Formats: sequence, structure tokens, C-alpha cells
Amino acid sequence: MESEKELEEELKDLGSKLLKPQSSIDELLNLLDKVECCLAKVEQVPSRSMEDALLPAMTALISDEFLRHSDMDVKVSVASCITEITRITAPDAPYNDEQMKEIFQLTIAALGNLSHVSTRCYYKAVTILDTVAKVRSCLMMLDLECDALVIDMFQHFLRTIK
Repeated sequence: MESEKELEEELKDLGSKLLKPQSSIDELLNLLDKVECCLAKVEQVPSRSMEDALLPAMTALISDEFLRHSDMDVKVSVASCITEITRITAPDAPYNDEQMKEIFQLTIAALGNLSHVSTRCYYKAVTILDTVAKVRSCLMMLDLECDALVIDMFQHFLRTIK
């Protein structure tokens, strides 16, 4: 088990790597997987030093380069990382209202992969759904008046059930 200090250092390192462009999709996906793995180890209500360690990754993940990436696997991995960040900062939102609306759009799009059981995105989508349920992100969506996104989310669920 790594110490909190080691986790902080790893998060800072991975966050700064996210701020630099990756040469391939595979490298980027590998990096995002490492970031997500580290984020999953961070407890809610982190220490001040852990909050500081989270900042590079939080900054990188909200950039247009990631939120509007052309590759769906990258988008789903980004959504999964941001969902972990939302869990860590809950009940407070980690970003401003406009950014959260965009994040929720990405999250709902990622949940559309629940019907693609044999893809890389499926596992990530299940993880996102689990975290969204635990953190009750739907309530945040309603607070931000993202009613249409909540409807989209349930439509994804109904399509998946069919």
C-alpha cells in the first residue's frame, strides 16, 4: 500500500504528463488509465496537499483537447477520471457550473456505451455509472437545470435494457 505522499507525487507527475500532448492514442489511454487508478485511491475530503496534487490532472482533464477529443475511448476515459474527481470533491462540484454542464454531457455520452458489452468503453461506462449513482450526480445535474441530460441518461438506460 502506497503512502498518501507517494500517491500525491504520482498524481502530480501524471497530471503534468496530461498537460503535455501524447504521441499516440494508446499512450494517452494508458496514461488516463493510470490517472484513473490513482484517483480511485484518493479519499473524499482530501488533505490540502492532496488537493494541490490533484490540480494538474483537474486542469488538464477539463481542457478542450480532452473534453472534445475525437476518439470515443479517450472521451470515456476522461469522463471516468472526471467522475472520480467529482466523487473526491462531493458534495461540492470540482468545476464551475458551465464546465460541469459540459462534463455531464460527456458523462451521459459515455453511458451510451453501456450497450457495447465487448468494447473497452463498456467497463469504463459501468464504472462511471456506479460512481454517478454513489455520488448522486443526478442531483447536481438537476441543480444545474440539466433536465434534458437527465432524460438522455434515462433514454440510454432504456435502450440498453431493450
